[in-house]
Amino acid sequence: MNIDTSNAVRLSQYFLPTLKETPQEAQIVSHRYMLRAGMVRQASAGIYSWLPLGFRVLKKIEQIVREEQNRSGAQELLMPTIQSADLWRQSGRYDDYGKEMLRIQDRHDRDMLYGPTNEELITEIFAASVRSYRDLPQNLYHIQWKFRDEVRPRFGVMRGREFYMKDAYSFDLDAEAGRVAYNKMFVAYLRTYARMGLKAVPMRAETGPIGGDMSHEFIILADTGESEVFCHQELLDYDILGENVDFGSAETIQGYVDRWTSLYAATDEMHDPSRFEAEVPEDKRVSARGIEVGHIFFFGDKYSKPLGAVVTNSEGQEVPVQMGSYGVGVSRLVGGVIEACHDDDGIVWPEAVAPFKVGLINLRVGDEACDKACADIYAKLAENETEVMYDDRDERAGVKFSDMDLIGLPWQLIVGPRGLKNGVVEVKNRKTGERDEMSLDAALSRIAG
Repeated sequence: MNIDTSNAVRLSQYFLPTLKETPQEAQIVSHRYMLRAGMVRQASAGIYSWLPLGFRVLKKIEQIVREEQNRSGAQELLMPTIQSADLWRQSGRYDDYGKEMLRIQDRHDRDMLYGPTNEELITEIFAASVRSYRDLPQNLYHIQWKFRDEVRPRFGVMRGREFYMKDAYSFDLDAEAGRVAYNKMFVAYLRTYARMGLKAVPMRAETGPIGGDMSHEFIILADTGESEVFCHQELLDYDILGENVDFGSAETIQGYVDRWTSLYAATDEMHDPSRFEAEVPEDKRVSARGIEVGHIFFFGDKYSKPLGAVVTNSEGQEVPVQMGSYGVGVSRLVGGVIEACHDDDGIVWPEAVAPFKVGLINLRVGDEACDKACADIYAKLAENETEVMYDDRDERAGVKFSDMDLIGLPWQLIVGPRGLKNGVVEVKNRKTGERDEMSLDAALSRIAG
């Protein structure tokens, strides 16, 4: 039988350089566990190589982000990492951006830069192609590597110099249509994080000199979070995935946004203690730590005016388009999930983003019955397209258990000679710690469910 080695791997042949000791430079949980679990290796300050296990998680998060962007009506393209400085001079940001921008010159002495963001480039693409209001609205996104030369990159992928990010940019005729685009992204983000097994709370963010109320950060709660957050408990109880969201209805989408923004939610920067106490019953007040995993922003004609992104409206007048930008830190989310989902033994992956669903552990490699049973289970799981990592190494049981807990796969299926004699295998749920002995068929049914 041919087994799909992308979804079914033998640990003895898999590149997984785990570490017993925590590297000295790792200050936060996600950095420690990502290094120890062999997910990443530091190439230089704030820049990481993604090893097979970490890369699988990165691609799963990316795919969920992509599916929800597509569902909302956004269209994917791909922009380059290297941009011309001329565009940034047009927008006025080239000199203002600061030393975080990596400025370079090509062999012809043309000023270039490694993109820290893409407002200029996407606006130039739009301006060269769209001239009429009839071609609006548009929402274009890409998922690409970016670079910001942080002074002190730390906390692993949570605050690196090179990072993987989804950026979407909406183009609309007027502010009213721009709010519809903004609301769609608002709801798409709620669905995105919920699908990853995360509780994300939208919190109003500063809009700077542009003003208005159309800027929100999406915060996931984690004991090790970087900022303090305050919110109403009901925001953590809402189930957006239980709703049949119709992105084609502006009224319906506005209703979801109204529901999520009607209750108190604020980071420490925006927190008003007196308002919090007045608006939220004492038994519903949540005070916790949080991690920002996304930011959406409507900024009107800030870029469309200087970069010439204008369209002719129904009255024949040329007007600058109204724009918004919507970011999700894809690589940052890998660390964010770990910060929110871990225990003292390692990572506890939500099933949707776990690198593999099942860790199959052979307690007695070389024992004929154990080897045969594990080979059969491995083949069945692969045939059912269940992602499985088979620990077929000739190691002590304690080492295998420790490594599986560290890696954090949702299920462990443990096969040993004593259990096989009694016709049972052991199933462990990584999140709850529950361990049950059952027949192989019952175990496979439990895992499949």
